Amino acid sequence: MAQGIEIREAHFPGRAPIDAYGNGGFRFAQMSHRGSILCLPSGIYGWDGTEQAPFSGERLLKVFEEAEGVRFLLFGTGRDIRRVPHALADRFRQAGISVDPMSTGAAVRTFNVMLSEGRPVAAALVAVD
Repeated sequence: MAQGIEIREAHFPGRAPIDAYGNGGFRFAQMSHRGSILCLPSGIYGWDGTEQAPFSGERLLKVFEEAEGVRFLLFGTGRDIRRVPHALADRFRQAGISVDPMSTGAAVRTFNVMLSEGRPVAAALVAVD
């Protein structure tokens, strides 16, 4: 019996530094992903944030689900830095998470350093071309 292709939500079950970014995606753990990603203690997930809407997407709620293991959230908002909406920043603050928006490149570099230091960091990284 022939089987079709199984489509699954993108998820890498572990923590890994980001090896490269650009061309609309990211490389990590000897894999590549086209589109934006969310790097959490439970793994790396595909995410639908864009440069036009860097703070959107239901998957962003996953950060709150893992708030115990996250003290810093780096928001890579694309090529330009975008301010986190006040209500969202307040929600993160109430969860005990410091939110730092920056360009995607700066967020990738900072995430890799903080991850190597064993700090409780997460990242929401918008893909750039």
